[in-house]
Amino acid sequence: MSAHDIAQAVRSGQHSAVGIAEAALTDIAARDGAYHCVTRSLSDRALAVAAEVDRAVAEGRDPGPLAGVPFGIKDLFDLKGEVTTAGSRVLRNDPPALRDAVLVQRLIAAGAVPIATTNMDEFAYGFATDNAHYGVTRNPHDPERLAGGSSGGSAAGVAAGLFPLGLGSDTNGSIRVPASLCGVWGLRATQGRLPVEGSYPFVASLDTVGPFAGTLGDLRLCFEALDARPLASVDARHLRIARLGGWFMADMSAPMAKAMDALAAHLGASELIDLPEIARARAAAFVISAAEGGALHLPRLRQRADEYDPAVRDRLLAGALLPATLIFQAQKLRNWFRARVHEAFAEVDVLIAPAVVGEAPRFDQPLIEVGGSMVSARANLGLYTQPLTLAGFPVLTVPLKVPGLPLGAQLIAKPGREDILFALGDRLERDGVAQARGVNN
Repeated sequence: MSAHDIAQAVRSGQHSAVGIAEAALTDIAARDGAYHCVTRSLSDRALAVAAEVDRAVAEGRDPGPLAGVPFGIKDLFDLKGEVTTAGSRVLRNDPPALRDAVLVQRLIAAGAVPIATTNMDEFAYGFATDNAHYGVTRNPHDPERLAGGSSGGSAAGVAAGLFPLGLGSDTNGSIRVPASLCGVWGLRATQGRLPVEGSYPFVASLDTVGPFAGTLGDLRLCFEALDARPLASVDARHLRIARLGGWFMADMSAPMAKAMDALAAHLGASELIDLPEIARARAAAFVISAAEGGALHLPRLRQRADEYDPAVRDRLLAGALLPATLIFQAQKLRNWFRARVHEAFAEVDVLIAPAVVGEAPRFDQPLIEVGGSMVSARANLGLYTQPLTLAGFPVLTVPLKVPGLPLGAQLIAKPGREDILFALGDRLERDGVAQARGVNN
């Protein structure tokens, strides 16, 4: 059932929120072993929250627009009474959180039920959700392939039908990459629009948060609850749309190139816009991420480096050693590049680009071709997402209706214009161009 259908059934009394929660917990126990989306089942908390929803219905009170809807929570969001591990055993002995993260509070206030914490790359530093401590999340469409990361547990959980909504974070593509590879809707909100309070930081100056869902309507319900205000209505027929060229048209797989050509043709997006210095923008995102992440973890690394995932530890240590002049140059480029992206929107409302180079890589397929060279697939899943990170603009990941494995596109709008993205996404869903891919469709 979609989030919309669950909420309607619970609000009408056709189903109880407790019954929905029990069914979801049973389903996770039975099926998650094949995918490893979940790190902790929140049985007691889920049933207690669901009982409150049922009590509101019985007493004639409004249970909220997401009444009884289960949601998964990337394990970097605080949950009252639970230790926030951020995918690392380094934090496993920390005291439990005293309160829920703000976004978790808002979903519960809207009637949603926290059902499980979800797997992630350690400290959100990765694109694969391959965690040395908690295991690898497998793509529900082919368990021999990556789900993407770092929010892969939430994206794969939605794709597998374990829960209709998932919370994730996106610094360099951690919502956009797994949404594309798992075939679900994902939103990286405008940086700063949704509160990050109660989420473990990775790169404070770049971190954003957002939801996953199996339908755009569900994503909208979730985003409006997270944003605490309704979206404005926009007529998608009059939107000016262009396609990002250059960097964003190179290195795609044949299926992705075909899908993007079809999307551009359907939208009449014949104009190509080339953003300048994309390679340097991506490099700047690497530098800023490494430097801020390294600085955050350096005190703990000096004491307990052996407890980190070795791959994450080495990148954090390298980041902590970056010279100040290089970090300054990266931040200077970030400001310059953001201004150039703003200029690109002078004559358009939406820019479109691929989310990833192609289909989800196999675990035994460590390399992909980029720029004529064979490079690490995992390190380059953010090829098209990392440069856009610097601008802080909202991006909607659209699951394209294509044969074979899922593919996703990025729709980019000016800051604060999520309403435009939802309007265009709705048009694509109604036109049959976009459709989320659950394991049964």
